[in-house]
Amino acid sequence: MHSDANIRPLFNPDSIAVIGASRNPAKLGHVIVSNLITAGYKGKLFPVNPAGGEILEIPVFDSIQALPDAPDLAIISLPRAQVLEAMRELAKVHVSAICVISAGFRETGRDGFNLEMEMAELARKKGITLLGPNSLGLVNTAIGLNATIAQAAPVKGSIAFFSQSGALCSAILDWADGEGIGFSKFVSLGNKAGVSEADVLEALGNDPDTKVIIGYLESVDDGQKFLRKAQIVTEKKPVIIIKAGTTQAGARATSSHTGSIAGSVVASTAAFRQAGIIQVNDLESLFDLARAFSEQPLPTGPNLTVVTNSGGPGILAADACEDAGLHLSRPSQKTLEALTEALPPFASIYNPIDIIGDAGADRYRTTLEAVVQDEITNAIMVLLTPTASAEIEETAQAIIDVAKTCDKPMFACFMGHQRIGPGRDMLLKAGIPCYGYPEPAIRAIEAMHAHYRWQHRPYPVDVCFRRDKGKAQRIIKKARKLGLSELFFSDAMSIAAAYELPVPETRLVRTSDQAVRAAKKLGYPVALKIVSPHIPNRADVNGVALNLHAPREVRDAWLTITSRAQRGRPDAYIAGCLVQTMGPIEAREVIIRFTQDPQFGPLLSFCLAGPSAEVLNDISYRLAPLTLQDAQDIVREIKSFPLLQGARGEEPVNLAAIEDILLSMSQMATDFPEIQEAELNPILVDTDGALIADLRLTIG
Repeated sequence: MHSDANIRPLFNPDSIAVIGASRNPAKLGHVIVSNLITAGYKGKLFPVNPAGGEILEIPVFDSIQALPDAPDLAIISLPRAQVLEAMRELAKVHVSAICVISAGFRETGRDGFNLEMEMAELARKKGITLLGPNSLGLVNTAIGLNATIAQAAPVKGSIAFFSQSGALCSAILDWADGEGIGFSKFVSLGNKAGVSEADVLEALGNDPDTKVIIGYLESVDDGQKFLRKAQIVTEKKPVIIIKAGTTQAGARATSSHTGSIAGSVVASTAAFRQAGIIQVNDLESLFDLARAFSEQPLPTGPNLTVVTNSGGPGILAADACEDAGLHLSRPSQKTLEALTEALPPFASIYNPIDIIGDAGADRYRTTLEAVVQDEITNAIMVLLTPTASAEIEETAQAIIDVAKTCDKPMFACFMGHQRIGPGRDMLLKAGIPCYGYPEPAIRAIEAMHAHYRWQHRPYPVDVCFRRDKGKAQRIIKKARKLGLSELFFSDAMSIAAAYELPVPETRLVRTSDQAVRAAKKLGYPVALKIVSPHIPNRADVNGVALNLHAPREVRDAWLTITSRAQRGRPDAYIAGCLVQTMGPIEAREVIIRFTQDPQFGPLLSFCLAGPSAEVLNDISYRLAPLTLQDAQDIVREIKSFPLLQGARGEEPVNLAAIEDILLSMSQMATDFPEIQEAELNPILVDTDGALIADLRLTIG
């Protein structure tokens, strides 16, 4: 666990020791020293190499013990076998932070893993902040700190970047250098033996030089900690993440790259959504959004006005708006009158505003001056195609001039390549995002509006339901003592009752006579269900009989479903049948599950019952603990939600009853991490309420 006080010597060291410094320009130890000098680092610099001498006119110390002062930060670039001993020596001189550039640790197998764990334990005991190993280094442009092994030097900006991949850091620095994108902070996490993504995120959230945080992640070590930190940071500034390892092939590559477990895709996606993190799927989108967030104000509403000199791109922009949930709003009457007076008769004054192909810079300027005054408009996008009449650079200047007069976000889309290049460069230099196509521009605007909504959302309401935690604890303890991996149905139902979940009256019976007596006691109609620890899904053997109204029907159903189960699964032990009171006949069926994700903890899912949910992947997810808003959102997020609202004249179901069950299950999952999996399938829900017809609990 690290705090801002621990992170400070990484980003703001008054002195740096480079362990493994070299006079050979091809060696990493030389590159680090050279980068620090070139970037203009003003603190004390102590190269360390047994050969002594000088490196780039700086005196070299022959050992760590020979250092005149305890360095705030030590950067180690040594062969793997020498790293731990160097850390021990640094601990003796009371170094505050260590960045290990060297590779060959957990990503290489057991020996490397054990060595990395020793390094982590040493850092923990001595109170040393450890970055890496397998790190590219870090940058703080505010103080001229470039403690990396990268060839490209970042320029100063307001974007902070962190990454689990050092090689990707090198590529991004080189790309950003060519695009003129600047950074405030830049940090390569490496294997995260000490400093984690949550620690860096917290530090960057409090960094006054950083306006936007972007990152590349392959795994998350402590998902709950990351979620808590991210929820605080995204209240202040946007966090944009690209998450790798989202396929089986990617997960395998992640493990071999940094020795990390990638975790489930749905869990990380749910975590990012609940934390207000903007997740993207590719590097181009990552930097498109970073540039937009860093240079433009957030749109306070969904209304976008598009100004174009060509109808086709305007139509593409309109389609992209609808897909993104933005609105091409009708200009106000005052704006329409101004446009009618200023534009040619054949121009379209409605949104998209098509000022036609012969438009020059003055027509763009006049149109934009009218649009920015429109109170209905929340954001403006200017489309330009290089027609024969187009004045590229003059139009770019007109956009820049008008943008200075308004507080609404302004975006440009200059389509083409050769002719539009100078205009595009002018816009980017002036801080106006310019895209080659409408779609990425629309995605950026939508992401910014979504972040505005996130920052202005109602304060989350936490809900804690009454429960008999002690009773549930005793049942689970007994099951673990017996070595059970799945609780008996009666015990699972008892835990559900302890959490005040709506469960039907149920009896376990072993003969048809017992079934008849139980049905009489419970009251008709009843349901009969096969019970076997080897048959988790009763539908596989058609082991359920519903709506039984008489003793004869119960006896016949008993014989039918027990013989059917024995034929279908001759290897299964049949414990008997459950007799249950029937739920509402006209109810719709839904399913609630939770599993324990290795990185993020309890992951809840919700869907309608039936194969269509699994086949079409119409399932929504959230991480526990759920807020009231989370419970409402997870229900409304599935595509089939209209069926619960009451499609084709049907009555809507009691959504609050479903939300109550979700909140209770969230509480259970949080209370008992030893419950590895829970499945409520089906839950019968109608206008009056909900009833859990079946329940499975698996413990680890």
